[in-house]
Amino acid sequence: MPELLPMVFAAPGEALARAEEVLSGRPAPLRASVAHQVIGIWQRDFGDMRLALSHLRRARAWAARAESADREADVLGTLGVALVHAGRTRQGMDALRRGVEIGSGHTRARVLFRLAYSWWVLGHHKEALEDVRRAIPVLRQADDVIWTARALTLRATVHLALGSVDRADSDFAAAEALWETTGQEHDKADAVESRGLAAFRSGDVPVALRLLDEAEERYAKLGTPTFMLSIRRCEVLMAAGLAAEALVEADTALGALDGIGGQSTRRAELLLAAARAARLADEPRTAIVRAERAVRLFAGQRRTWWEAHARLVLIGARHAAGRRSGRLVADAAAVAERLVALGAPAAPEASLLAGRIALDLGWTGDAERHLTAAARSRRGGPPLARMTGWAAQALRAQAAGSPRGVLEACRRGLDVLDDHRMTLGASELRARATAQGAELAALAQKAGMVSGGPRRLLVWSERWRATALSAPPTRPPADPALLSGMTAYREIAARAEEARRDGRPVPALEREQRRLEREIRSRTLHMRGAAPDGGDRFDVGRLLARLGQDVLLVELAVLDGRVQVLLCGRGRVRRFEAGLLAAAETEAEHVQAGLRRLAHPGAQARLPVVEAAGRRLEELLLGPAAAHLGDGPVVIVPPGRLHRVPWALLPSLRERVLNVSPSASSWLRAKETAPPRGGRQVLVRGPGLATGGAEVRELAGRYAGATVLEHEDATVPGVLKELDGAVLAHIAAHGAFRADGPLFSSLRMADGPLIVHDFERLDRSPYRIILSCCDTARFASVGADELLGLVTALLPLGTAGVVACSAPVNDAAVVPLMLALHEGLDRGLTLAEALRDARGAQPRDASHRATGWAFTAFGAA
Repeated sequence: MPELLPMVFAAPGEALARAEEVLSGRPAPLRASVAHQVIGIWQRDFGDMRLALSHLRRARAWAARAESADREADVLGTLGVALVHAGRTRQGMDALRRGVEIGSGHTRARVLFRLAYSWWVLGHHKEALEDVRRAIPVLRQADDVIWTARALTLRATVHLALGSVDRADSDFAAAEALWETTGQEHDKADAVESRGLAAFRSGDVPVALRLLDEAEERYAKLGTPTFMLSIRRCEVLMAAGLAAEALVEADTALGALDGIGGQSTRRAELLLAAARAARLADEPRTAIVRAERAVRLFAGQRRTWWEAHARLVLIGARHAAGRRSGRLVADAAAVAERLVALGAPAAPEASLLAGRIALDLGWTGDAERHLTAAARSRRGGPPLARMTGWAAQALRAQAAGSPRGVLEACRRGLDVLDDHRMTLGASELRARATAQGAELAALAQKAGMVSGGPRRLLVWSERWRATALSAPPTRPPADPALLSGMTAYREIAARAEEARRDGRPVPALEREQRRLEREIRSRTLHMRGAAPDGGDRFDVGRLLARLGQDVLLVELAVLDGRVQVLLCGRGRVRRFEAGLLAAAETEAEHVQAGLRRLAHPGAQARLPVVEAAGRRLEELLLGPAAAHLGDGPVVIVPPGRLHRVPWALLPSLRERVLNVSPSASSWLRAKETAPPRGGRQVLVRGPGLATGGAEVRELAGRYAGATVLEHEDATVPGVLKELDGAVLAHIAAHGAFRADGPLFSSLRMADGPLIVHDFERLDRSPYRIILSCCDTARFASVGADELLGLVTALLPLGTAGVVACSAPVNDAAVVPLMLALHEGLDRGLTLAEALRDARGAQPRDASHRATGWAFTAFGAA
């Protein structure tokens, strides 16, 4: 019978069935005690806590009838843990102490382990370490591999909570070696999960995500819930800039836990994870509700460590919701003191919060004290902890009126985050991670404008703009599972699209498509980046030299909600103040709506309305700088939030050579990118176009020797093969932008969608690429000032110039525009020059003019 107990974490379902089978007969007291304990453990960890407590109490009663002190002690250990998880802390700890008291030798060591585990759950880490250290030698002496591995795993987890990553790694490695000699599949899955937590604590987000996904797969095979894993995944997702996803994860797990009547302790921890995620996702009111509930539960469970962390989140959420008071400063300071006393690594975060609130109130003396405490963390620890320290140091310098001190702290803090970002291989994670540096970048821009004028403002505007484009993302590995998933995704998406065209319902296909998207994205996020190499720092002198006397670059920065126009060229940088960013965003949406209407016949009357909106946009975005543009070429570098602006609609830009770039650095890289030697031209025609991709047929005659892919030849693998290293590519296909998943934005090919993830597999994307498709120049604005979409996927991979479209357009009007564009390229013009001329050559009716405005030249080729 005792073999049933280890089976609970080797084959949980089988253990439950066998225990129930034992109880269906007339077992002896000892057998009945073990069977009830097995069912109690299963219900405690995987099911209904009320049933767990009922079975464990009966297990204790049968142990007493069997007159076995060790059997009763073992059951008391299990019952004590269950009571703690149920929120009955005093009763649980009493049961555990009683178990230690009546147990002997090996059994007593197992109960000591459970007592240590309960101390860890309650956040009493010193006591947890003391008891687990007492248990480990006895378990080793008894050659108890399973319980020794559990004890080492627990000790490692406690070390992580206290910030001792090296000690944790050592214990995790020793535990994993022991687990490999056993058949404890659930414990092995838990070990993988723990290694994921250790990777996260050491700053390796991709490895953490991979290990947590692996653990989830192992748990799924066992059919066991994964509430602790959800809590840990939430932590990693938040660190990766995926707070909204973390909130969904936490709320979903809460619903599942409530559905089975699960552990009260896990419920509190999930509420805390949800509160943290909501706070980072800019949902402070949601964060307040979740955090208040977590605080109440932790207090009732007597979990002071956890309660202090929940109070920190609650205070931060209230501050984010606009509350400012001396009471809030005092509360944050009290939490900081409590976290210091507990040895919690989050103490500097609480001090930083207290300092922020004090600054808001003008209490400079209090602010200095709290910020000084927080700033000590800048010298060591994980990247995000050092970021906290440098943020505190920057705020100290700002309060002291030292722009130089602000800039130095911001520089050091952003360098730390740069190193962290470059460990991330996926372009999405690199982009989203920049959100953690947004405050430092904003502080530096303000200080730069005060202390160094337009040039320094330009440097700091560039420091944290479109940084994800500064280096190519890690090329996805030749992972058979990833490649198979992407092939299956194309097939399912193509079938779903065909069914929609036929008017057939597609819920099953859409579910499978979403599942495959999650799988592809998950595997992509596992990629690690290359070691940071420092990269090229932006140099204003180099930019001005490249611009020369003819080209002007207009970088738009945003300070305190207002657009600052930095006009670069002819050897200098000038600053002009324009309108409010929020007003410009609203006007840009109105313009987009107008362009959509002009794409349809009979909308001629809307043309003056759209042109008037273009004039208002110019006033908001360029202000007085518009009068200083001269008549030469212009490069516009807008912030991410203005990516929907059709820049060619603005009166002062309408008739000129115009390029748009995510950053000045990106424009410089494009300008200095050389075309491939002997590069070929590639023409692609996707299915289902209203015009049949008419321009492709004509272009095939113009480009002798060009590779033409159409009909059944225009498949994703075939197109990618030809695009790799091409000098010029023209793709006529239906485009689809995915706001909910920008890296699944696509071009429709014969065998399904060609998505951004596919482009990232190219060794070198085409030097020039023309996308004569709707919505190919749409982006998702993420992180601090980053863009995710088709165009931004191409620029770091070797593409120097892209022509793409930001709105739905009239298909028939696209064909002559594209043909005129290629005529310009034949004459040796750049993409921007050819597009300017092509617009001028079109008829003056509404649909042709709107089509010309909707297309933009990106880059510098």
